[in-house]
This record gives sequence, structure tokens and C-alpha cells, in this order.
Amino acid sequence: MKSAEMLKEKVRNGFMVEGLEDMNDEYLKALKQTLVIVGDTELLSVPPLLTVYNQAPTLNNKITALAIMQDEIGHAHIAFRLLKDLGEDTDELLYNREANRWKNPYAFDFELSNWIELGVFNALFDRAGYTLLGDAGKNTSYGPWRRALVKVDKEELFHLRNGEIIMKTAMKDPELQEKVQKAVDWMFLMALEFFGVEDSLKSRSQQLEYKLKGKTNDELRQQWLSTAVPFCESIGVKVPAHYDEKQEKYVIDVPFPCKFDVENKRWLFDQPDTWENVIKRFKSRGPHNQQFVERIQRGAKEMEQLRKEVV
Repeated sequence: MKSAEMLKEKVRNGFMVEGLEDMNDEYLKALKQTLVIVGDTELLSVPPLLTVYNQAPTLNNKITALAIMQDEIGHAHIAFRLLKDLGEDTDELLYNREANRWKNPYAFDFELSNWIELGVFNALFDRAGYTLLGDAGKNTSYGPWRRALVKVDKEELFHLRNGEIIMKTAMKDPELQEKVQKAVDWMFLMALEFFGVEDSLKSRSQQLEYKLKGKTNDELRQQWLSTAVPFCESIGVKVPAHYDEKQEKYVIDVPFPCKFDVENKRWLFDQPDTWENVIKRFKSRGPHNQQFVERIQRGAKEMEQLRKEVV
């Protein structure tokens, strides 16, 4: 087994890990955990989008939405293919894992209410994906993933731009402005949660030590805020964050984290929460977690049942 400190030093100096022979057990474990989260996130972004796909106002909107969903499935394929190369049983991961053991963001366990929410989903959540995977694409020490992320980066940018177009167009229509604001009201903090617990609560990070990513959770959150806040402000959407000149950073104007009313999709700003409780909420999953995972797994299970009947 390779020395952990030796491998960390090598990747800090630019060494690219290409295969199992270049890794130690700690690196391999951290890489697998990262790829599972990425694969689950990409794949489970599709069922929420499908809940309002038929509400697309034009054929062009519908074609674009389909292209985005196809991209997300392709991104998931990359992550799970890499996991397979690393020795994981991906059929087991994809088709036999219990729904509450998937690692997708909590936000993806909710149905969307209308077409405008699909736009906000793209503009805010795909922006988070673009931020996270863009950082990995520039900094990850795992060569096969870095090369694959060149394609992913361009497609995630396309997704978030689609969301921006939908939001901009809707904000020009007085009858749709309220829907945009209502969607942002619950999705904005959800997007901030994508980046994980605040840095002060992390004692160490193998993702950083082995250069699987380049920036900390809070640094990535700031990067997301630096584009999300100006965009929303530019089209007249209110967000609970602003740039503080004295601190030279974006500041969140409400308790973060705070409790969330699942039934009404509403943040309870008068009830601040802890990251410990947020993680418990993540693990207990959202209201459509079971339904969405079943949708992903249904085809494989039906095929397996057919095989049994034929035999």
C-alpha cells in the first residue's frame, strides 16, 4: 500500500492518477464516494424535470428540455462507468440500492409545480453543478474523470443558460413574475445546500488533500453566489443574499441553515437549524425519493421479471 502522505504530495505537485495501481485505499475510497454522489445527482435530476416536461410552452422548449435530460443521463453514465472501472458493481448500485441510500441532493426529491420551476431548477441547480464539476474539471487529480468533465462542463453551462432564458422571459410577463419569485424562494437555499457543511465544521477533507476537488465548500458556495445573485438581481428577482463590500464576500441575509416546511416548500426563517439536523433531513430523504428511484429502476426490474417468467 502506498504511503498516504507520499501520494498527497505527488498530486499536489501535479501527478495525475490514471488507474488503481496509482492509488492507495484511502484515495480509492474518497474517489468512489465522490463519483457515487456525482452519478446519483446527475441521474436523479431527471425525474423532477419529467414532472413538468409536458408543460413546455413551445416545441423548441420541449426539445431543449429533452436534450438537457439526455445530457444528465450521459453525465451519470460517465460517473458510473468510472465506478465500474474502479471495481464497483454498478448494476447493484443502480438497480438494487434502496431509495433512501441514494446520495442525490435533497432538492431532487421534490416534484416541480410548473414550467417556470423547471427554468429556475436549471438556472440555480445546474449552476451549482457547473460550479462543482467545473472545479473538479480544473483541479481533480484523477485523469479519466478530468478528461470526461471537459464535455460535462460545456453541457452544464448550456443547462443553466436555458434556465436563465426561461426566467428572463417569464419576468417580462406580469402574470408569471410571481411564479418565478415563488420558485426562487424555495430553490435558492436548496442550491446553497448543494455545497455541503460549512468549512468550520469539517475537520479534514480527503477530497481536498488528494486533489479530487480544488476549493472548499464555502469557497464554492461563494463562487455560486457570485453569479447567481447578480443574475437574479438583474432581472428583478429578490434573493436572500447580497455582496458585502467590507467583508468582500457574499452574505446570506437569512438564517442558514434553517428549517424547511416540506409540505408547503417554504423555509422557516424564524427557526434556525444546525448542519447536523440538515444532514439528518438529507438522509431521511424528501417526499418523492421513493417514487423517483423506482422510476429509474423500473425497467431493469421488469426485464428481470420477464427473464424469470421465460425460464
